[in-house]
Parts: sequence; structure tokens; C-alpha cells
Amino acid sequence: MSILQIALTKRWLGYFAVTVVFAVICSLLGVWQWNRREEAVAAIERIENNYDAAPVSLDEALPDRDSFRPDDEWQPVAVSGEYLLDEQLLVRARPRSGQPGFEVIVPLRLDDGGLVIVNRGWLPVGSAQDSPDVVPAAPSGRVDVVGRIRPSEPTIPGRGAPDGQIATIHLPTIADNLGDDVVEGAYLQLADESPSPATTPLAAARPEINEGPHLSYTFQWYVFALLGFIGFGWAIRQELRVLRAAETGEPVPPPKRRRAGPTDDEEEDALLDAAAR
Repeated sequence: MSILQIALTKRWLGYFAVTVVFAVICSLLGVWQWNRREEAVAAIERIENNYDAAPVSLDEALPDRDSFRPDDEWQPVAVSGEYLLDEQLLVRARPRSGQPGFEVIVPLRLDDGGLVIVNRGWLPVGSAQDSPDVVPAAPSGRVDVVGRIRPSEPTIPGRGAPDGQIATIHLPTIADNLGDDVVEGAYLQLADESPSPATTPLAAARPEINEGPHLSYTFQWYVFALLGFIGFGWAIRQELRVLRAAETGEPVPPPKRRRAGPTDDEEEDALLDAAAR
């Protein structure tokens, strides 16, 4: 019996189908990891191109204030206006360096009457755990702000927040609560403000330039797909050896194993050589 005859049996066709399904799943996971790598590379390019760029006006960065262009993320924007101090909100569940905390957002009334949301930075949880001990106030009166564009965040089903706090920076929800002409395309991550108050929340850290392990994971999944077929081939060859041995009446030869060290004869020869010296 040949390998082809064995492979065309019902049992081995089933094994082959399982191998193909396994390889397809591994390949799809490889494609998924590759796509994640491309997303990470694109995010790194946006950081490198935009983070240290010169500030532009809000209208230049967001021609349509209710839409967001991903390529503009991290672009610095210069705006002027007045903070609405009574509308300050705390964003819950914002860990930083392993420490739980909050982010402080305040609407800024622009000169044209619109509102842009400004994330002023991070504060650790306080002794009561449900809020910071102290929230530094934003400057009152007219202020000049430079902030980097960040997209609106999605809502989290089932997660609520007490009064004065929110679960995510979901701009449409914030706009509904404020009832004003809020910029819904993006918010600003504070980089600088003038006049600068004596105490401020901790500024946002520069994003890391790291594409992650997605490329190596991509190769690993394709290797797993290949190993599935290699394992199938090895198994069918083992079956062929068993069948041929049964036909000839000879025992199945054990697989050859390579000794890690010298043989007994080699050790004996070495001892004799040493004794003769």
C-alpha cells in the first residue's frame, strides 16, 4: 500500500480535513495579527508626524467640527476662550503606571461661542477612593490653550458614574448634557495653557513608540499552519511503516535515536589509552 492509497481512505481524509481547518484558522489569525501590526505602525507614524508639529487653528485641524480624521490625531491646536469651571467633569478608571486615578476635563468656551472639551490631565485617587483628594482649578477668565487632538471615546455598556463624573470621554453624550454647540469630532489633550495656574493635574505622558509583538505573532501563526501539514505527513508515514511491517511479518523498527554522549566502546577505548600512557 502506498502513501496515496492511505491518504485517500475515509479516516485519513477526515484527518486531512481537520488539518486544513487548523491551517486556515492559523492563517486567519496570522492575517489578523498582521492587520494589528499595520494599525500600530500607522499610529506610530501619526505620533511621529504630528506630536511635535507646530500648533494650527481648530478650523484647520477640524474643518468639520463634528467629524474626526484619524491622520490628524496628536496634531497640536491653539485655541482661546474661557473655561466653564462649573461644568468640570472627572473621568473614572484612568490608571497610570499601575496607579488608579481620574482625568479632569473642562469645556472651553471659544471666541466664536462653540465649546471644545479639554482634558487637563490626571489625578490619583484620594483617601475616599471615589474621587481625588484635591482637584486643581482651571484658570478663570480668558485663557490661551494648546492641546493635541484626540478622538471621542466609545461608550461602555453597563458602566455608569456618579454626578460630576463620567465613564468615558464620549463627546456626543457630553454634548447632550451641556446642550451647547460642542465640538464632537475630537477633544484636546492639554499641552500648555496661559496663564498657567500654580497647581495642575499631571500632564499626559508622551505616547510610546512601540508596534508590539504582532509581527512575530504573525510568523508564528503561519509556522503553526505549516507544522499542521508536517505533522499530518509524519503521521501518515508512520502508518505506512506499520502496515508494511504487518504485511511482511517483520516488527516495526524503532525510530533511530542519536546518543548524546560517547558509546560504551568509545569510553572503554579512552580508558585503555589513558592507562597505556
